[in-house]
Amino acid sequence: MLDIAELRSAYGESEILHGMSMSVPKGQIVAIMGRNGMGKTTLMKTLMGIVPTKSGSIRVGDKDVTAMKPHERVASGIAYVPQGRMIFSAMTVQENVETGLTVTGEKTVPPDIYELFPVLLEMKNRRGGNLSGGQQQQLAIARALASKPKALLLDEPTEGIQPSIIREMARTLRRIRDERGLTIIVSEQVLSFALDVADRVMVIENGEIVHDAPREGIDEAKIARFLSV
Repeated sequence: MLDIAELRSAYGESEILHGMSMSVPKGQIVAIMGRNGMGKTTLMKTLMGIVPTKSGSIRVGDKDVTAMKPHERVASGIAYVPQGRMIFSAMTVQENVETGLTVTGEKTVPPDIYELFPVLLEMKNRRGGNLSGGQQQQLAIARALASKPKALLLDEPTEGIQPSIIREMARTLRRIRDERGLTIIVSEQVLSFALDVADRVMVIENGEIVHDAPREGIDEAKIARFLSV
């Protein structure tokens, strides 16, 4: 569902991703792990078209999106939950979710989104800025799902969120995968969350994939060594 081949991207003259390749099938959750500054966020932004691709290709299903602008990639099936959530704090919960509908042509939020996040239904007329960090993260995911994506990208979704909410988020992401057949890529530093949610764990170091293993029988100590400073 998401196929990346020899992907290179840079900020000006400074290349961050060095020929990265990965293929993620439909209905799989992949955790991209790595220390700060190793290229996780750059990978997410390159997949969304926020950081330009120097060379290589990005495909969603059978569609090459490499040359597309970010809004065209959303219409082609990529949804993005950025680090820090980036919700519209002055808008209501419902208005925030409705911004995700622009590419679908729908006018009202599908009820199945509120089924995934009942707290958002209770608070749909409350301003986004008045929600807790965990509720804002749920809102950001709901907004992304409103665009009916094929691939969902989440950049450091556990940042600043309490452990009980993190566990609930892992359950919700697995439910989204199971019910919608979505491909989900999560960039993450918290190993316990990655092992809880992912079918497959990759480690990125200096803009390259240095480890790729299925969740079953994974060597946790080896992953932890990659993450230690």
